Amino acid sequence: MATSSPTRFVIFPAILFLIVLIPLYLSPINRNQSILLHLLPTHSNLSETTHQTLQTSSSPSLWPKNDSADGVPSTSSDGARTTNEIRKRLREKMSRLERIEEGLARARAEIRRAIRTRNYTSEKDEAFIPRGDVYRNPYAFHQSHIEMEKRFKIWAYREGDQPLMHDGPSNGIYAIEGQFMDDIESGKSHFLARRPDEANAFYIPMSLTKIVHFIYEPPHYYGKWIPRLVTDYINFVADKYPYWNRSKGADHFLVSCHDWAPDVSALKPDLYKHFIRALCNANTSERFHPIRDISIPEINIPRGKLGPPHLDQPPNKRPILAFFAGGAHGYVRSVLFKYWKEKDDEVQVFERLPGNRNYSKSMGDSKFCLCPSGYEVASPRIVEAIAAGCVPMIICDHYSLPFSDVLDWSKFSIYITSDKIPEIKKILKAVPTETYLEMQKRVKQVQRHFAINRPARPYDMLHMILHSVWLRRLNVRLPS
Repeated sequence: MATSSPTRFVIFPAILFLIVLIPLYLSPINRNQSILLHLLPTHSNLSETTHQTLQTSSSPSLWPKNDSADGVPSTSSDGARTTNEIRKRLREKMSRLERIEEGLARARAEIRRAIRTRNYTSEKDEAFIPRGDVYRNPYAFHQSHIEMEKRFKIWAYREGDQPLMHDGPSNGIYAIEGQFMDDIESGKSHFLARRPDEANAFYIPMSLTKIVHFIYEPPHYYGKWIPRLVTDYINFVADKYPYWNRSKGADHFLVSCHDWAPDVSALKPDLYKHFIRALCNANTSERFHPIRDISIPEINIPRGKLGPPHLDQPPNKRPILAFFAGGAHGYVRSVLFKYWKEKDDEVQVFERLPGNRNYSKSMGDSKFCLCPSGYEVASPRIVEAIAAGCVPMIICDHYSLPFSDVLDWSKFSIYITSDKIPEIKKILKAVPTETYLEMQKRVKQVQRHFAINRPARPYDMLHMILHSVWLRRLNVRLPS
């Protein structure tokens, strides 16, 4: 009597498994959500959403299953030598892209280890170590920043002429564009790659502020003009180099603080599906996606300075409950003025500050600083409040707050939507003194993350922007 061979019961499932697995592995972009899944907010209203801290992901994708960074166990000196020899031979056979991806896999493994062991480790003395619950996970942030400084390399495309490319404003409310661009392209940043094939991220050095100023003044800015110019540049570098096409733009980024920056992807949404946009105008109701895009702070930089003054008035010498002074820009401020403009001694709101008052001193004398949206969701008053040691009360709708992948804004600010404006005084009065003192202490703790230094320093605003790009690059695996 004939018996059926068991071989076919093994071969056929194996073939089916390969048919499913191979297309997934060869996909141009394999996004690993395990890092950002617990870092990034899933809702713009941070005060009303519970966020998980970064923790070990249950997903095995790209994470080694043992304690060594490359997934090869080592239990003795002989084993270590053997492992190093194997690693060396493997690296000699790798392409540059494979080496880059191996380095990123190691970085993921080290971050995961820091999460699991809850330890701070470094090969050198660190001038600053992030600690406390102001960070979603300080161990992960610390290790991630170390890995970024060790491995992150950026290629800034050299095509294009000034003033539209390679030049940006260094003063005013859009100044972060020019400050970031100049820091990267000055040649002094150790993050700048020597050659494009060494880079793991690619910077589009365009200034939308300069484009608007020199070419598309109103009424011509609206519509296709800005996105067409950016798209033409993207198409040019994509035709000249292989880097955009191999990742579909997932390792490319642009930094812009201009109000109209979100429009760059309006002309061809599919082209920019994976492109990283670092924007001040981080409005989730206007196609801003926190998992892919980056919210950066808006900062008003006066000439000859690098930001607002840092004030150190202690809490017991801040007699004003809440303060705001600014123009009637946008819906949120019109509501704020309707209920509070020059109507209360404790909640002091002005459209024009009286001549005998100093703006910076008034912020330094206030416990809470009101930070309402203007025409767009972002406002430089958030950075000004933090610099003044004043707890920000952020009043806006649909705003994804800066650096929310690592900072827990609920620990050092209060966030309300525009419909809560009539209740401002009630909300602030309900904050216990102990809670306010803790929040004010944390405001001072995060000041370094909202300060600009030239050259940039670890954990300052420019490095925080880079770290946000770094996190999203960690979430992308390119095919060998």
